[in-house]
Amino acid sequence: MSRKYSAATETGPIALVAMGGHAFMQGEEKGTIEDHERNAEQIAKLLMTLIERDYHLVITHGNGPQVGNLLIQNEMSRQATPEMPLDVLVAMTEGSLGYILQQSLLNELRRREIRRYVVTVITQVIVDEKDPSFDKPSKPIGPFLGREEAEKRRDELGWVIREDAAKRGWRRLVASPRPTKVLQRDMIKGAAQAGHIVVACGGGGIPIKLTQDAHYAGVEAVVDKDLSSSVLGAAVGADLLIFLTSVPQVYVNFGTRDQRPLGAVTLEEIERLFAAGHFPPGSMGPKVEAVIHFLKQGGRRALITDAESLPHAMEGRAGSHFIGKL
Repeated sequence: MSRKYSAATETGPIALVAMGGHAFMQGEEKGTIEDHERNAEQIAKLLMTLIERDYHLVITHGNGPQVGNLLIQNEMSRQATPEMPLDVLVAMTEGSLGYILQQSLLNELRRREIRRYVVTVITQVIVDEKDPSFDKPSKPIGPFLGREEAEKRRDELGWVIREDAAKRGWRRLVASPRPTKVLQRDMIKGAAQAGHIVVACGGGGIPIKLTQDAHYAGVEAVVDKDLSSSVLGAAVGADLLIFLTSVPQVYVNFGTRDQRPLGAVTLEEIERLFAAGHFPPGSMGPKVEAVIHFLKQGGRRALITDAESLPHAMEGRAGSHFIGKL
């Protein structure tokens, strides 16, 4: 008989698990609902590794492929239905991916007779409208366009555009500002402390700003999901921050003959390696930066590994482990 957990009385440390939007779509999958549900079932089984160790869970996830598909749908139906802005599309994927994962987690909990509940929070993340990324948008989104059409939208809609490096076409660029605060942090923390599993900050969260008249307003931007996860992890008092990625651990001098894996690393050491440029911005850089931020904000431990290695990593036999100040 599986051990039963009571959401009302169980107390334990909080672990925040961050994974990419590709966790719901593997390899050459088309991204059908069946693909998403099948992958979510595997994710749910994997996360039971943490539940069985008495962790209370907050889960964050990416949404790149899913928002990309919604932008294509916007493009194809723009003559028939109103287009939705990017912040609304992020909210839509927070709801849809949260629902899919929430249902898989609930089913897995029921199979194991574990009395916990799952809630998805449509999460707003405050960004500074003076963030320098707004002056130099760099995040490509949406479908590839021909040059003429892209330039037309640049002139009519004020888009920033750039040709793809692989010459596949032109795309819109948006800002990727740093998250400063997760608006729903207290309710996420409270739900997690009560023993519920919380799915939050999907796609990095919905970027919003505080206007001059003290109102919240959506922003057409993409918030880095790793940094949002770090900010949220610190805000909810997570004991452990886990990044699930495509490799079993972090490497120094990656791709060279001097490549070496990182096992257990102190905050001071990872700061030194990060400053030396070992982790490129388009690769492991954002995750390592997020780990540093989390540890400097009082987090105790962080882990970077792939999904398959997580059970072994929790026993210290896999992954890269980062230790904060004792």
